[in-house]
Amino acid sequence: MRSFLISTFSFLLSWWGLGLIAALDSTMIFFLPLGVDIAVIILCSHSPRLFWLYPIIASAGSLCGAIVTYYVGRRLGEAGLEHFVPKKRLSTIQRRIEDKGAIALGVLDLIPPPFPFTACILAAGALKVSTPLFFITLGVTRLFRFGVEAVLAYLYGSQIINWLQSDIVEYVGTGLLAVAVIGTAITVIQLVHNTRAHRGPGSRRAA
Repeated sequence: MRSFLISTFSFLLSWWGLGLIAALDSTMIFFLPLGVDIAVIILCSHSPRLFWLYPIIASAGSLCGAIVTYYVGRRLGEAGLEHFVPKKRLSTIQRRIEDKGAIALGVLDLIPPPFPFTACILAAGALKVSTPLFFITLGVTRLFRFGVEAVLAYLYGSQIINWLQSDIVEYVGTGLLAVAVIGTAITVIQLVHNTRAHRGPGSRRAA
């Protein structure tokens, strides 16, 4: 198990792995709360000279995934959105958009997991908020969030590295991997079910 975890995390804890999980984290098919944040902190601890670079990579990856989710929402429209976002949460998002607009919705990204921000991205597309304003706000908030984590990792990197060398990390890593696999599987199943519900029996007959 240790060798498997080492090989897995060696891939993920690289600049391209960070960009990949950041992009997936902003889509509807991936589930790993705090996964990107943890990756940023570990990478900055191991490579303090590049602490400024990893927040940029994580933010860029996040925006790429968010763009996909946003335009999926555009395709769904407000009516289709009800199949993918709980009604109560959707009502809250709609009120926030009506009251404060795209900027207020983008700032919600600062709320840490398990806040379901992917649903906000999907809703932003379906409700047709200002695309440039939403993504500029989202980019700034994500860069701020990952930047703060990078600075903390730069300052306290030695303590973090000592913690990473402890035996408990193997158990934590195994738990995170299990959460990612199970959570992603559940998310995919729900996505398939909701997609079928959105299409309806009429669409299946036409197909």
